[in-house]
Amino acid sequence: MELSDKALNQVDLSVQNIGGIDQTEVSFSPGVTALTGRNATNRTSLLQAIMAALGSDQSSLKGDAEEGTVEMTIGDKSYTRTLTRQNGTVVTSGDPYLADPELADLFAFLLESNEARRAVARGDDLRDLIMRPIDTDAIQAEIEQLRDEKRRLDDELDELDSLKDELPGLEEKRTKLRTEIEEKQDELAEKEAELEDADADVGESKSEKAALEEKLDELSDTRSRLEDIRYNISTEEESIEALQDEVASLEDEQADDSDASETDVSMITEQIQQRRDEKQRLDSTMAELQTIIQFNEEMLEGTSPELLSALRDGEHGGHAESNESLTDQLVSDTETVVCWTCGTEVEKSSIEGTVERLHELRREKHAERSSLESEISELRDEKQELEEAQRQRERTEQRLDQLESELEDREARLDDLRGTRTELTEEIEDLEGRVEELEQEEYSDVLALHKEANQLEFELGRLESDLDDVEAEIEEIESQVGERERIEERREDVREELADLRTRIDRTESEAVEQFNEHMETVLDLLDYANLERIWIDRTEQNVREGRRKVTKSVFNLHVIRSTESGTTYEDTIDHLSESEREVTGLVFALAGYLVHEVYDYVPFILLDSLEAIDSDRIGTLIEYFSEYAGYLVAALLPEDAAAVDERHERVTEI
Repeated sequence: MELSDKALNQVDLSVQNIGGIDQTEVSFSPGVTALTGRNATNRTSLLQAIMAALGSDQSSLKGDAEEGTVEMTIGDKSYTRTLTRQNGTVVTSGDPYLADPELADLFAFLLESNEARRAVARGDDLRDLIMRPIDTDAIQAEIEQLRDEKRRLDDELDELDSLKDELPGLEEKRTKLRTEIEEKQDELAEKEAELEDADADVGESKSEKAALEEKLDELSDTRSRLEDIRYNISTEEESIEALQDEVASLEDEQADDSDASETDVSMITEQIQQRRDEKQRLDSTMAELQTIIQFNEEMLEGTSPELLSALRDGEHGGHAESNESLTDQLVSDTETVVCWTCGTEVEKSSIEGTVERLHELRREKHAERSSLESEISELRDEKQELEEAQRQRERTEQRLDQLESELEDREARLDDLRGTRTELTEEIEDLEGRVEELEQEEYSDVLALHKEANQLEFELGRLESDLDDVEAEIEEIESQVGERERIEERREDVREELADLRTRIDRTESEAVEQFNEHMETVLDLLDYANLERIWIDRTEQNVREGRRKVTKSVFNLHVIRSTESGTTYEDTIDHLSESEREVTGLVFALAGYLVHEVYDYVPFILLDSLEAIDSDRIGTLIEYFSEYAGYLVAALLPEDAAAVDERHERVTEI
């Protein structure tokens, strides 16, 4: 396996006030590095320093320091991290290797406190851990986007169906108009032929004829204007009726709409802020608990020998003498330790019980925090709904104002049109009277023919204009209907994409479980435990409470298949395993996650600690296998365990 360029250089590490380290500088080469030594030699603290430089927030500041720093140099690249104590909590700053350390925290930084290892030991649901590195939120967002697009396409197709339904009526109207135009053209041609014959028989003077024709033209033009006005009046009346219908509909909508006042939104905003404040207090409490837990676990491991020595000296007046080593003094055959709060000898199990209760308290706070997050999410959704309802009411009110303004304008135009119609009617009556005065008995038939011809020409023009409008409307509808095939194809594509996305999360979960099972089998085969036949995960659907709602979610359960000396296999649970077996199972799960999520492509380090539950030979086999993936494998090992690691690998014995 080829390693990245960054994984081919020596690593230089400078550490100050991290964990139990005052100050140290360590260098190691690519490949395997064994941090060899007994307990209380700051091996875990050095691993925490590496984690800090890589970007993790799971490192601790030395108990008596206000600030700690770590600098990691790989080739010509340097990465820094500073831990500072502020208001009782530790904050971090600097320029680490990783912008987001979550994946590495889960599956590359495998210390005893590693979340994946601890979750298995506690028997937790493993879905969150397995799926956390997979961006299922992005898939859900894509589903919502495609749903919106499908709704829009469905609306477009419904509109096309509606338009298509109009085509037969429009085509029938076009045929009728064409027939009427042909009939009107024939009628006009006949009338013009009659006029031509009549004109040939009439011997009136050119001036008389010109005067009559002028008045007839003026009369025809006025009638045409009157017809236009009547048409405009009809159009305005239809528009006013449509606007009044829309106003009535909007007013009904306003009456039916529940009144979500600004007070309601303000109350929900206040509730959200209250829960955010409570969540922030929980975060602070959890951070404090984590600091306390880490400190106590380090003290139990003996990572601060100077402090424990001072406590023991204080207990014995500073005159106790012993030939035993400091570590042997702290952890005697009776499993007692010096309490670092009062300086007396207490049973180690008592303090371990206290630490476990602190773990349980932190888990309870974490559950409270998750519940608060769900409540905040629900309140945020409710607030968005109320705000959207308010915006809709505002849009409705704005639209009503626009409609009322438009109604006023159209009613004013209608009044003007009706006034113009009255004026034109009076003008036509006047023109008809003046034409009558010019008529003589011998011209009356000719004048009548002229009137009829003028009226036919006007009617023909109106029919031709209506035909143009109908044909334009038909052409527009046919053009839009022609897009139907493309829209249907896109809707089918969207439907298929939605179907794929809706099953992608299920497929992703199934594939992740399958890969975890395969890799756990591989790791378990490496360890070759006689009584652990198989460790595997199954995926089931369960109804769980999320805030105030019940939802169906996938649950990943871990199963253990054990075997007896006679070769009989049976299924067991994590609760029934011994502590060492639980530790092994948690490590197997975490190492499988490292392989499944290909963490070696994300960060070239894998850190191993607290491997005492595994014997030396198996530790050596495990290290050899994973060294093929990691650019840097750093393991904290006891001397007897380090002896099983190939001698070609680097050792660090002084920290």
